[in-house]
Amino acid sequence: MAVSGHDTGATAPAKRLRRAERREQILAAATEAFARAGFAATGLDDVAAEAGITRVILYRHFESKNELYRAVLDRARERFAEAIGDGHRYSEAGLAGMVGWAERDPAGFRLLFQHAAREPEFRHEIDDLRAEMVAAAYRDLTRGSAREPLAVWTSHLAPALAVEAIMAWLDAGKPEPERAAERIGRALEGFFGALESD
Repeated sequence: MAVSGHDTGATAPAKRLRRAERREQILAAATEAFARAGFAATGLDDVAAEAGITRVILYRHFESKNELYRAVLDRARERFAEAIGDGHRYSEAGLAGMVGWAERDPAGFRLLFQHAAREPEFRHEIDDLRAEMVAAAYRDLTRGSAREPLAVWTSHLAPALAVEAIMAWLDAGKPEPERAAERIGRALEGFFGALESD
């Protein structure tokens, strides 16, 4: 039976969920939509369609696209922090957690480390995250190196290499996920060993 009137933006009625469940559904859908097309090219109608809900339902949870994007970034940052452990520690467990989170939530990983850094309105938040990662790398990897310029370079390089290695792994189709963290760790060790050698 055809329905006359307004286009709801969804093909089927939205299942009734508790508020917290609906919010999580919207955040998951928005993460996918924003990671696919970026902030500017993604409208709230795109997010509503991804979530299988109407725009009216979306507006009950988020007043604007900016508010929704910020909530998506906060969710991604929280999940990243949970994955790597307290204080952004540089360890085998931290790297394994980072790879594991990227495997489970590639859209969240891409949004946080690829897309958000290109959005002028949100870039400072990603810059803050990268600064935290650099500080953790300096603390955990340089071990009070007397070669200060080299220690600073290493601490800036470690997060960048880890993120790019994981991004390349995602782009390659996540080959051998059970060994990805180990391989990335060995690659980082080799690179930093090369920096230290004279």
